[in-house]
Amino acid sequence: MSLSFPSILSITGSDGTGGTGIQADVQTITALGGKALSAVTCLSVREGKEEPTLYDLPDALVIKQVQSLLREYRPKAIKVGLVRQPHLIQQLRQELVGNSNIVCDLGMTSVQGDDLVSTEALQSFKAHLLPIVRILIIRCRDAERLLGMKILSDDDMLAAAKYLTDMGPQWVFLRGCLTGSERITALLYSEEYQQFFSSINVEGWQQHGVGSVLSSALATYLAMGEEVPAAIEKAHLYLHTKMIYVSKEKVDNQRPAYLYNRYMNLLAQHYTEAHDVAFYADKLLISTRYLHQVTKQVSGLAPKAILHNFLAEKGKTLLATREWSVQEVAQRLGFSNQKQFTELFHLATGMTPSQYRNKELAQP
Repeated sequence: MSLSFPSILSITGSDGTGGTGIQADVQTITALGGKALSAVTCLSVREGKEEPTLYDLPDALVIKQVQSLLREYRPKAIKVGLVRQPHLIQQLRQELVGNSNIVCDLGMTSVQGDDLVSTEALQSFKAHLLPIVRILIIRCRDAERLLGMKILSDDDMLAAAKYLTDMGPQWVFLRGCLTGSERITALLYSEEYQQFFSSINVEGWQQHGVGSVLSSALATYLAMGEEVPAAIEKAHLYLHTKMIYVSKEKVDNQRPAYLYNRYMNLLAQHYTEAHDVAFYADKLLISTRYLHQVTKQVSGLAPKAILHNFLAEKGKTLLATREWSVQEVAQRLGFSNQKQFTELFHLATGMTPSQYRNKELAQP
């Protein structure tokens, strides 16, 4: 009996270094057991130490690539990455409409913060492509540009994700949000579902090529029949093992990294209702002692310290908005009284909530 590998089509730019773009997508799809198809939209050419220059391929050539691959292979999922020509985006809609697994990785800026697509191209994405997308993957800083708003808290992330789904995507994965000074947060959102993810490995998640690997892995799992939440979880796990923690010599094997990140994601989901480490250990089906060993090995911190720091960071964000009293902030974080919140906040930061707020108010 011959094995059948689902076909996944990636439509994006070429990166000669292999760290992102078509090259990274092909590597990821193949590693996960899919058949990688590719249509190149632009070429990246680096001269010396300067930022690479992008050269767009003619619209007709890109469309011809896509048409031939769609006709011959009928891919189970399609990943759309860097497409810079407004009219090409409109033409791609005509070719792709009808595929139920379109993943759009809307990378509007480079890792260095340089604009990659024009305002006209963004308008074309909004008008033509986003309405047929199953899941949109977008960084917070790009969402801020697209929506014209600041994203500084979990509530801001939820509002931004709602605005983005109103543009047409069934799902939004909003990633790379620095909602605390030492933490990076992501949100998976649909009209009936929301899940936060969190990591203290800010540098790991901001590496060149993370978006490419995440989106192509997600498209591959969707092609294999996974639903979006399960596909995101598996794509995250693949990222953890291949990119995020692969260079961390202090992690001896992948199970501690996996459990650690599961712990962080559970914190992001349940921090307003559970302030007890035992709750999270039970969710992970491990003992509190083993959870302590895991977090110490990966981050150098005990799970209780991570939990307290997490709550303090969330408290800082709410206090800085100046919209709620200290008591209201404590209630929003799930504390039964203001005293409990004040004691934890002081232990984690060396200041009371009022002292922190006064310090923020004194800032120009």
